[in-house]
Amino acid sequence: MKKEAGPDTAVLRLDDPWDEAAAAGWHEPDGAGAMAVDGRLRPVEQRGHTAAEVYLEVQNSPAFREVRRRYRRFVVPAATAFLLWYLAYVIAATTAHDLMARPVAGVLNVAMVAGLGQFFTTFLLTWAYARHARLHRDRVALELRWETQEMTRGADR
Repeated sequence: MKKEAGPDTAVLRLDDPWDEAAAAGWHEPDGAGAMAVDGRLRPVEQRGHTAAEVYLEVQNSPAFREVRRRYRRFVVPAATAFLLWYLAYVIAATTAHDLMARPVAGVLNVAMVAGLGQFFTTFLLTWAYARHARLHRDRVALELRWETQEMTRGADR
């Protein structure tokens, strides 16, 4: 972390390895890295490959596969459930006029409650996705980012 200088000197900035991607030579050829025996990625100085090889190495790493698995285990069921809920609403609105017109409370009918429920579930799903990412994926993904940045930093140019 670096303390930023300027009028608001109390602001801290987290050093993100992707923050200065353009400064690292955006259109220059990149380097590579290798996988150590213990499964962790090792610096590029030991092998000297291209950036494409670095990213393939990261993609084949157990940590990357775990991040993708955790992502799919949340997104596929959540997206499926939301899509089914949405389609049920649309089908009911177009075919079950009597059901949708049934009053619930005052001027509110089933169609209005279900429509508002669509908004509510959208916000609920967004919150659940952000929470799942924070608790189950962000730390591992950030570690992969840092390792990949370290591997490409010393790559053959």
